[in-house]
Amino acid sequence: MSDLVETLIEDNRWDVAGLADLATPAAVQTLQFLGFDPAGFEISLLGCDDARIAVLNADFRDKPTPTNVLSWPADELAPDTAGGTPYAPEADFPDMPVELGDIAISYDTCAREATEAAKPFAAHVTHLMVHGVLHLLGYDHIDDADAALMEGIERQVLAEMGLPDPY
Repeated sequence: MSDLVETLIEDNRWDVAGLADLATPAAVQTLQFLGFDPAGFEISLLGCDDARIAVLNADFRDKPTPTNVLSWPADELAPDTAGGTPYAPEADFPDMPVELGDIAISYDTCAREATEAAKPFAAHVTHLMVHGVLHLLGYDHIDDADAALMEGIERQVLAEMGLPDPY
């Protein structure tokens, strides 16, 4: 079996920042918090810059601007109703995909946001990785109920990792 997070670096600043070393613990902690065994899953991660993520954002979301993180779930796991739980542990949901999906994260936007919020860069990247994994599992923040659910999980996962509340 391959590693949980397969990382492709397009922007060398991610190598210096240790993206792979930040991404894997964030993904493991998120999956474990939700009752999953991380050994059963794979995530593809692209570490890129603003130019690349703007192209991806335009291609997939019709928004030709940079963003911090994008995700593409392998399967649609979102609930039918706002605030509904989009997941169940493997024992309750045996058809859970082995490949959860893809995440892209932009160095430029992450660095700018961390600086503007006076947050440590590594903590911000870890938060965005948790956020991206939740999207792969069907969570979103389109409406207030879903946003509250997702943000609550992010806060708890990050707290378990010894990181401050990102909000």
